[in-house]
Amino acid sequence: MALGDSFTEGVGDVDAQRPNQVRGWADRVAEVLSAQGDWEYANLAVRGKKIGQVINQQLDQGLSMAPDLVSIYAGGNDILRPTADLDALMRGYEGMVRRFSEAGCTVMLFTGFDTVESPLFSRTRPRTAIYNEKVREIADKHGAIIADSWRWREFSDLRYWAADRLHMNELGHALMASKVLNLLGEEQVAEGNWAEQIQAPVLPELAMNSRGEKLKEELGWATEHLVPWIKRRLTGTSSGDSLSAKYPEYVRLALPAG
Repeated sequence: MALGDSFTEGVGDVDAQRPNQVRGWADRVAEVLSAQGDWEYANLAVRGKKIGQVINQQLDQGLSMAPDLVSIYAGGNDILRPTADLDALMRGYEGMVRRFSEAGCTVMLFTGFDTVESPLFSRTRPRTAIYNEKVREIADKHGAIIADSWRWREFSDLRYWAADRLHMNELGHALMASKVLNLLGEEQVAEGNWAEQIQAPVLPELAMNSRGEKLKEELGWATEHLVPWIKRRLTGTSSGDSLSAKYPEYVRLALPAG
């Protein structure tokens, strides 16, 4: 079972044939697990959700479905707000992890990405570092598996990111799925050779754009992605307000042909 926000919903990995028209790393992991063993999958994550919303809208439903393995990531949308009481937020986050752990679930948590090379999000880096340390403390306390995205430096390559620069693209989600499967294999969560079924993607060559082309690209990005994002922050709306969970009940996902 997967809980959280756009990262886990799969935003950036476009697939018009799927619920919410996205695939994502969690779907990709579930496809491999289902192909190799008796696994079913639910994904309650919805883009735009903050920690409090994940707790209020996903926790009870998730617990009622008694998952063996649950992934949780939330906090990115809180960190991007002008102010955030991380101490209070992470107390609620720990409570969510504790309840799944006490229910006998194996829990997997994620740290946030290092945004040192992002002109837009580098200012949130100190807050993300604090968040990450609190996630590591929670993982240690409750015996959770930790997917330490902060230390996976490959993700600093912009070729893994979608045009909005906020979400991973298809290549980024494929790389994350590979990382997660290998991590689960190291933790011996399941038997079999499924950890080898997703290989890290091959990146295209870097484009060599002129200064004028780069400026045009920046203006296009600001118009198409930055301005709408700022408007949503100012109006208190979210891109996920009209959406529901992709897979609110357990399903078996098949690997795509080819």
